[in-house]
Amino acid sequence: MTSTTPYQISLLDHVPPAVGGAAPDPDELFQGFASWAEDRGLSLYPAQEEALIELVSGSHVILSTPTGSGKSLVATGAHYVAMAEGKRSFYTAPLKALVSEKFFALVEVFGSENVGMMTGDSSVNPTAPIICCTAEILANIALRTGGVDADDPGVDQVVMDEFHFYADPQRGWAWQVPLLELPKAQFLLMSATLGDTEMFRTDLEERTGRTVAEVTSVDRPVPLSFSYVIEPLGEVIEDLVHTHRAPVYVVHFTQKDAVDRAQSLLSTNLASKEEKAAIVAELGDFRFTSGFGKSLSKYLRAGIGVHHAGMLPKYRRVVERLTQKGLLKVVCGTDTLGVGINVPIRTVLLTSVVKFDGERMRHLTAREFHQIAGRAGRAGYDTMGDVIVMAPEHVIENRKLLERAGDDPKKLKKIVRKKAPAGAVNWTDKTFERLRDADPEPLTSHFTVSHALVLNVLARSTKASGDPVSAMRHLLTANHDSEQNKAAHVRQVFRIYRSLRQAGIVEKVSDGRGGYTVRLTVDLPRDFALNQPLSPFALAAQDLLEPESPTHALDVVSVIEATLDDPRQVLYGQQRAARGEAIGALKAEGYDYEERMAALEDVSWPKPLEELLGAAFETYKKTNPWVADQELSPKSVVRDMVERAMTFAEFVSKYQLDRTEGVVLRYLADAYRTLRQTVSTEHKTEEVEDLVEWLGELVRGVDSSLLDEWERLSNPVDDDADTLTGDTPLNGTVVEAPVRPVTGNVRAFRVLLRNAMFKRVELASREAYSTLGSLDGTDGWDADAWADALDPMFEHYGDDAIGFGPQARSPKLLTITEGVDGNPRFWSVRQVLDDPDGDHDWGITATVDLDASDEAGEVVLHVTDVAAM
Repeated sequence: MTSTTPYQISLLDHVPPAVGGAAPDPDELFQGFASWAEDRGLSLYPAQEEALIELVSGSHVILSTPTGSGKSLVATGAHYVAMAEGKRSFYTAPLKALVSEKFFALVEVFGSENVGMMTGDSSVNPTAPIICCTAEILANIALRTGGVDADDPGVDQVVMDEFHFYADPQRGWAWQVPLLELPKAQFLLMSATLGDTEMFRTDLEERTGRTVAEVTSVDRPVPLSFSYVIEPLGEVIEDLVHTHRAPVYVVHFTQKDAVDRAQSLLSTNLASKEEKAAIVAELGDFRFTSGFGKSLSKYLRAGIGVHHAGMLPKYRRVVERLTQKGLLKVVCGTDTLGVGINVPIRTVLLTSVVKFDGERMRHLTAREFHQIAGRAGRAGYDTMGDVIVMAPEHVIENRKLLERAGDDPKKLKKIVRKKAPAGAVNWTDKTFERLRDADPEPLTSHFTVSHALVLNVLARSTKASGDPVSAMRHLLTANHDSEQNKAAHVRQVFRIYRSLRQAGIVEKVSDGRGGYTVRLTVDLPRDFALNQPLSPFALAAQDLLEPESPTHALDVVSVIEATLDDPRQVLYGQQRAARGEAIGALKAEGYDYEERMAALEDVSWPKPLEELLGAAFETYKKTNPWVADQELSPKSVVRDMVERAMTFAEFVSKYQLDRTEGVVLRYLADAYRTLRQTVSTEHKTEEVEDLVEWLGELVRGVDSSLLDEWERLSNPVDDDADTLTGDTPLNGTVVEAPVRPVTGNVRAFRVLLRNAMFKRVELASREAYSTLGSLDGTDGWDADAWADALDPMFEHYGDDAIGFGPQARSPKLLTITEGVDGNPRFWSVRQVLDDPDGDHDWGITATVDLDASDEAGEVVLHVTDVAAM
C-alpha cells in the first residue's frame, strides 16, 4: 500500500471528472487547482493565475517572473493539468540535486506511484506519468523517440526550470533539443532571467501550431531596494544586522574568500548571548566531525554561516535550516545561491561584481547579477529586500583616508591614493547602475553535434519516427544557431558519419523510393546516452584484469575511477603533494632550481593503469563510437586512500582539502554507486566486495545523506514511518539520521582493521618510530619500544626489510580472530611483515576492542607484540 499525504489527497480530489471520455473542462481544471491551493493557504498571484489559465487552455507558456514569485507552484499546476488529461509530463532542471529535490516534493503532492526520476545514475519508476530528470536525459529521449514524424514519443508536456541554461555554452544544447524534437508536447519554460523571449514565442508557434503565452512580471511579492556602498564591509554588515535587515548573504566568487570572510567577522559582535544560546540549543548533538566542521561550528555559534558547493551536504543543510529559523545573522557564501539554493535571505550583499569564468576575470552579466540579487527578500517574512554592492576595497580605503584628513589642506595633499591591483578588473557605481537597470541579455543558442546525438537519431525506429536522414537534416536546419554555425554542424555530422561507416556501425541502404537512407548495423546499448556513458567500457576493461593478481581489487577500483568525472580540486591537491615530495627528492640529489622546475612539469596526480586503459579505450572506441566524445581519465582517489590506509579526515588533511571536502565526498559516493553497479560477477571477489562495503561505510560515516537518499529512491515514502528520517528538522530541532556503529557492518569493519594494521606496516617500513609511538604509546609501544623491536629485523634484512607493496597487503598475511577468551567483543589480529626473503616470520600482534571502536567511531586496537614468531 502506498502512503498518502494530505496534500496528495486534496490535489487528486480536486481533479474534475471526465465526461464521456472527454478531457476535463479547462475552467473546472483551473478552479480545481485554485481551490487546492487555497486549501493550503496559498493565494495565487496574478502571474500565476494567468500562467495556469493558459496551461489548462493548452497553450505553451513562457513564464518570466522574479525569484520568489511562485514559479514552482505553476509547475505543479502544469503536472496536475497533464495528469488530469491522462498525459505524461516531464520536469527538467540543470542540477541532479534540484531534480532530486523536486522528485520528493512531487511525490508528496501526487503520490510515489505517479512520480519517477531519471538523473543518469538513478532511475526510479521510469514509466510514471510524471518524470523528473536532468535536461540532458530529456534531450536524449527526444533525440531517440521524437521528431516531426514521431507517432508517440511518450512526452506530452515539458516543464523546463531554470531555462536560462539554454545559453550555457557547454550544456545549452540539452535545453534546445526538446524544443526542436517534441513538436506535439506542451512546454512551460521558466526562469527569473529570460530576457527577450520573442524568438522562442515565434519559433514555438511556427513549429507546433500552438499559441504561446508570455507571462511576465516585474512585480515581486517582495520589492527590492538597490544601493552602492563605499564603507568598510564589517561596518556595513554590522549596521544591516542591527537595523533588522538580516539574514545577510555576503556573496563572494571563490570559496576561499567566503571562508576567510566568515573568519574575519568573528571579531564583530553580530549575535547577543541569548541568540547564541538559541543556536547552541538548536544544534543540539549535531556532529561536526571533519577539519572544516570544527571551523564551521565556531562560525555558527557566533551567528555566522558559510555556504558553498565544496561543503559537505549536511553542513550546507544545517546552515540553511538555521537561517530559515532566523538564527543566523550572516551567511558568507558563493554565488551558488543563484541556482535554486534554499537559503532564505533578507539582504544580498555582493563584495564584487567581477568573477573568473574559467578563462578570464570579467564583470557579471546582467543575467548573473539579477539571478543573485533576486534571492533577496523572503516572501511571507519581509516587506522589502535589499541588494547592496560594495565598492572595490581600494576605493573604500581612499574614502577612509579622505575622511581622516577632513578639511586640512596639508593632510589632503599628503594622501597617496591607492589604486586597483595591477591587472585587476575594476568596477564603479556606473557598473553597478548598468547591471541594476539592464534587462537580462537575450539567450543565445549553443547547439552541439556529437556522436551521441547522431547515434540517438539513427537509432530511431523508421516506422515510428520516419527516416533518420530526414530527421538529422531537420535538426541541422531547424536549430537556432547562426547560418555559419549550422554549416559547421553539417560538416561535423559528415565527419561523424564517415567514422561510423568506417567502423561498420552504420550502412547506406535504399529507402525503396529511388533514394537512400542510413541505418545502424548494431544494436546500441540500452539507454547508452541516459546513464554513465563509459560504464560499458568499464565492464569490458575488467576482462583485462587477472582475479588472482595481488592487486586485483585495487585494479578494479582503478578501472571504475578512470570512467568517473574528475574531482579537479582533489587531483590538484594530489599533484601539489606529489610535486612537494619531488622537490624534496630533487634537492637531496643536488638538482638546481631550473632543473627542479623543469622536472616538475612531468609530475602529476597518480594515474594507475594509464597505459593499459588508454590503449584499450582507443580500441574500444573503434567499435563503440558512442563513447568518442567521452574522455577516459585515470586517477587514484579511492585507491590512494586504500593504499595509504587513510581515513576521510586524513585524506582531506594530507591534500589540504578542508574547504572542498564536499567535493571529495561526492566523488567517493559516485565511486561507491558505480562500483555497486558496474563490477561484473567474475570480478566481484571477496576482496572487492569487502572494499566496496568499506567505501560505503566510509561515505555514510562522514555524511549519510548522499547514499541514504540514493538507496531510498526506489521506495521514496516509508509506509510505516510516523516521522520523517534523515537530516530533517523535527519538532523545531536540527537532527541527523542515526549513524550505524562502526562495527555494525562487519565486512567493512574488517577492512578498516586491515587498513589500521597496514598503516603500521607502512610506518615501520620507513622506520617512522616517532609516528608509531604517537599511535601506540599508551599501550607501552612508544618510539623506543618500536625501534627496539624492529631494529633486529633491519639488521638482518637490510634497509628494505619490510615491504609495503601489493604482496605486503595480501590477505594471506593478515589473520583476524573474532572473539578472545570467549568475549565476542574483543578480537585478536596478527599482521605478518613481508620480508625480502619471503620468510614471513615477523609480525605485529594486537587486540581490538569493538565496544571502544563503536564509541570512538574508528578502530581501537592495542598492540601487544612486535617480534619474530
